[in-house]
Amino acid sequence: MKSPMPQNPRTCVIAEPLFVIPYNMYTTYASVYMLQTGLTSVQLGWLTTMNLVVQMLSALVSGYATDRMGRKKALWVVDLVSWSAATLLWAVSHSWWGFALAFFFNGFQRISTTAWYCLLTEDTPADIRSRVFTALQVVATVAGFFAPIAGWLVHRTGVVLGTRLLYLYAFASMTTMIAIRHRGLRETNIGRTRMAETRRLHLRHEWRRIGAAIKTLSRNRTLMWLFGVYVMWNVQISIRTTFVTAYQMDALHIPPSFMGLLPALSSLVMAVCLATFARRFHDDHGYHWMQAGLGLLTAATILLAISAPRSVAPTIIATALTAAGTVFANPFVESLVANAMDDAERSTMLAVLNVLILLSSSPSGAIAGYLYAWNPRSSPVFAALALVASLVCAEAARRARRRLPTG
Repeated sequence: MKSPMPQNPRTCVIAEPLFVIPYNMYTTYASVYMLQTGLTSVQLGWLTTMNLVVQMLSALVSGYATDRMGRKKALWVVDLVSWSAATLLWAVSHSWWGFALAFFFNGFQRISTTAWYCLLTEDTPADIRSRVFTALQVVATVAGFFAPIAGWLVHRTGVVLGTRLLYLYAFASMTTMIAIRHRGLRETNIGRTRMAETRRLHLRHEWRRIGAAIKTLSRNRTLMWLFGVYVMWNVQISIRTTFVTAYQMDALHIPPSFMGLLPALSSLVMAVCLATFARRFHDDHGYHWMQAGLGLLTAATILLAISAPRSVAPTIIATALTAAGTVFANPFVESLVANAMDDAERSTMLAVLNVLILLSSSPSGAIAGYLYAWNPRSSPVFAALALVASLVCAEAARRARRRLPTG
């Protein structure tokens, strides 16, 4: 008989639709919206890089802030800034400065990400963590079926007004989610211990812990390669969400109304994959599922890169492949990294992970912006290269783990 899901991950899973439904709705049109509002692709690329730099700085202190404030309070306070305030600014901005402030506020999300991750995993047995991340994947899958509403709205009102309305809805929904989730969460045992310890320690002690975590990482080849997977995973997500959608609409000339249907198609494919394969998702075979998913995502991105303008079929096939690849890869990218960390040092190790992610991905926004201005087709090519790097790191992690002593 399967163990019941603990209260914290159960609360996060239940509240998650209030985040992922509006997020899926506006993210399809976000880059095109800002480009049509007057930003150039180079400006958008630099704003993305600025956002990632702020994320990197917040990641540096995320372990200390999460330990000092407690996981629950850090999640509540920082989410209000990085999501509620940011989506409201995105909704009402008419100039570069307004969008810049929204990207700046959103950059603090790394503190709440660390807190959320700790709340999900710290009091959760290792053998059911993949089930938690699969449940979150199911929620994200169902949320995608609401995306055609965004397509209908944008078709009726235009990209700019429609996306502004979607951002306003995101502000209301995410703020409600933050309040509901805060009431249901409980501080973790490790969180209470770290709060008591951190009250007696200065921030410089956290720098020493970060240095120790980096030494631990350098000695753990499996974890090092898994961090590589996670870094490249986030690089390709950053490129795909910022420029690949714009590439599909601007270069491939896919109508905005049709783009609104793609998340629903993605959710349908995800639902079929989950219904067919979820029972076979076990951590013992995590590397195989992760590599299969990364392979499908790579194929999908390459297909978009070689598609001819106004070719709807490759877009549909690429969407289906991306959905299947995400279902296979995402739960195990998350759970394999989570299980490779020591619980007592999780917040600091996550801070190191986030810094590595952002050091690698921060330049990618500006680079992708310049490449997009030169040739929009470069965006899926760039994302495909990041996915290939993820595959290489995943195989290296699998081999390193296999060489570990079993006693």
